[in-house]
Amino acid sequence: MSRYIPQPAYIDRMPVDISFVFADEKPAGKRGFVKAVGEDLRFEDGTLARFWGVNFNGGACFPDKEYAKKVAQRLAQVGCNLVRFHQLDAEWDTPNIFAFTKGKRVYTTRVLDEKSMDALDYLVYCLKEEGIYCYLDMITYRHYKEGDGVVDCEKLLDKGRPWAIVDRKMRELQKEYCDQLWNHYNPYTKLLYKEDPVFVMTEIINEEDLFIDHHSVRAEHKHSEYYENMFREMFRDWLAENNLEFDWQNCELYCSDDPMIQFKIHVSRTYFQEMYDYIRSLGVKIPIAGTNWLKTTASVKAETEMDFLDGHHYYYDWKWGNTERTCMNRSVNSSPFIFPNLGKRALAGKPYFVSEWDMPWPNSYRAEGPLYYAAVGALQNWSGFAIHTYAYSCLLDKMDILGRELSSPVAGVPYREGIFSIWNDPAKFGMFYHAALITRRADVSPANKKVGVQADAMAKALVGPFESRLEKNRVKTCFDGKPEGYDEVIHETVKEPIADEEGIIRSDNGQLIRDMKAMTAYIDTDRTKAVYGLHNRFSRGQSNHKSAIKYNTMVEGFHVACKTDFACIALSSLTDAPICESDNMLLTTIGRARNSGAQFDGDKMLEVGHAPIMAEVIDAQIRIKTNRPNLKVWGVNAEGFYAGLIDTTYDEEGYLCFRVGDENNPACYYLIVQD
Repeated sequence: MSRYIPQPAYIDRMPVDISFVFADEKPAGKRGFVKAVGEDLRFEDGTLARFWGVNFNGGACFPDKEYAKKVAQRLAQVGCNLVRFHQLDAEWDTPNIFAFTKGKRVYTTRVLDEKSMDALDYLVYCLKEEGIYCYLDMITYRHYKEGDGVVDCEKLLDKGRPWAIVDRKMRELQKEYCDQLWNHYNPYTKLLYKEDPVFVMTEIINEEDLFIDHHSVRAEHKHSEYYENMFREMFRDWLAENNLEFDWQNCELYCSDDPMIQFKIHVSRTYFQEMYDYIRSLGVKIPIAGTNWLKTTASVKAETEMDFLDGHHYYYDWKWGNTERTCMNRSVNSSPFIFPNLGKRALAGKPYFVSEWDMPWPNSYRAEGPLYYAAVGALQNWSGFAIHTYAYSCLLDKMDILGRELSSPVAGVPYREGIFSIWNDPAKFGMFYHAALITRRADVSPANKKVGVQADAMAKALVGPFESRLEKNRVKTCFDGKPEGYDEVIHETVKEPIADEEGIIRSDNGQLIRDMKAMTAYIDTDRTKAVYGLHNRFSRGQSNHKSAIKYNTMVEGFHVACKTDFACIALSSLTDAPICESDNMLLTTIGRARNSGAQFDGDKMLEVGHAPIMAEVIDAQIRIKTNRPNLKVWGVNAEGFYAGLIDTTYDEEGYLCFRVGDENNPACYYLIVQD
């Protein structure tokens, strides 16, 4: 029977502090500005730039000064080195960049609120001091007002969807906004934003392109003949310039047929290049992306001139309304591959960063997410990840349960109550220590083989080769033959087996293994080792020892015999030494986490529950190969206290052996230190 222990979260601290591992990286910006160099992001001093971080959504971007210090320190403690400022311009936020409080009518979005900017400035300063960099969004949810001079502004969706890319007036307003932000002076850092190397990336427009199926969007917005006629006339002129004939007057504007798809690529490229050139003209030095999602291959084609590509991916399949709340309780290990679309946006010759990802609460298996994403991203040599989201608000001292950060839905969207908030989720945020180490230290090495996927079908997003290769080789989209430095090019229509005959997916460097039959995955590197998934479902790679305990031995030097059916068990050296030589290690054992009193009927949530947050105790026998004598294993509780000393032995093969999760001193975190 499962046992749970309270695992509350605190806004100013984590149970274990690993910030000392990255002490040499403070303050952020000490290595100069980030540049795109080939497929890498690098600082000016040549150091490879890798980021593991979070989004701050809306109101979370404008905290009071006391909270700003606390949250920066807490993020550093768990190993984060990036915050993406997201939804700054959403009018439903409080504060937002145009209004610090609600009440006074906002009739224009052409003026930045002084109080909001002061709060953002101080937050940037606090993050910088802790070695945490910033990704600054441009346009996300800006809702144009009467005073902005935008035609039919009352008919447009947030950020002018779908016409912001097309309309000249909205382009000029976007430029003005970029000017306001990048030329803003921060009195705490004493730098203009454009002069501060704490900023490492930006994108032109969030989650917007002309290639999506706008039939769904059409149901949300009121038709505007002004913009539809504008678009048709632009199409007419482009057809004439290219000596093409097409029924521009009566065609479906939201289709992706030739030549419409080629016209949309042209318009998108023109828009991105114009905005890119303007941002560069302001003196902004950092890498710039276009947008960050994939509906068709055309969206990648339209961004080939940007400095880097950005991607978004969520692993969920739920309905989350005010009354019906269902969740996909499915493990990543139950899927052949969970983000081929994410891989499709990675472009050969360009760096790639994932600015949004999540495996949201209340999925029971969400603890797998940080390990899986970080490991595959490092294998692919991507530049990092920022989860969506740390929080929507900074009123977190009142948030004491999972999934309910706010008192009611935001802007009519129930899941914004807190379903994405991870700051107090032991299942996901608890694994950030190891995900940060995997990413920032490159504990998982890039795959040996580089494969390009030739993309031709612009109106589709064919991802077959990404399903079969992303956990084996480095794989990126290409358009014009074999990219320099690549070993092979395959066509996007190629179908290959995902796993071998035994159901195993293995990276070509041998560091990642996923067993589809056992629904278990493994990370096997010198400084981080992990076993995660559904234990005891299927036996493979196990050996019997004198104690009669049957260990899973798929990871060299780190053997686990887990009684709990689902668990993520990760071990990382907190020194430069490999695990077998380290005198300071962190072991994290996380499985399910839930609110007290939470009730489900299958995937349907009946009761969200109440405080305290509870974490399932992972009952497992552990063997660690080590040459260090006198290692002690201490359980660490939610408050950061030593919960108790774990009984240990050394066996005749030089393994440190112990059990976690028994009746004495159960914990989620264990520090293994030499006495």
